[in-house]
Amino acid sequence: MVVARNYQVPGLKGEIDLVGYDGDELAFVEVKTRSGKDATPEDAITPDKRRVLARMARAFLAERRLERVTWRFDVVAIRSRPGRAPEVRLHKAAFGDE
Repeated sequence: MVVARNYQVPGLKGEIDLVGYDGDELAFVEVKTRSGKDATPEDAITPDKRRVLARMARAFLAERRLERVTWRFDVVAIRSRPGRAPEVRLHKAAFGDE
């Protein structure tokens, strides 16, 4: 169940694309799309990006008083190439709270 889309924190650059429950666990989902054959969508989740996402996730949890909820970061990677169907990969628990 999706509870937030494009979540932003004032003073922080960026956003969390989706926040939703997978059963009892809250998932913060980053969606990355790339076209071409060189870079993969997963390459765009740099250590700096992970740190910003972690700060935003902690703000989300504090704002909603969800101190006891189990949560994780997921990545949806979409690779698009001309003339081909898009490849979609879901990485559950792709990285930790950094």
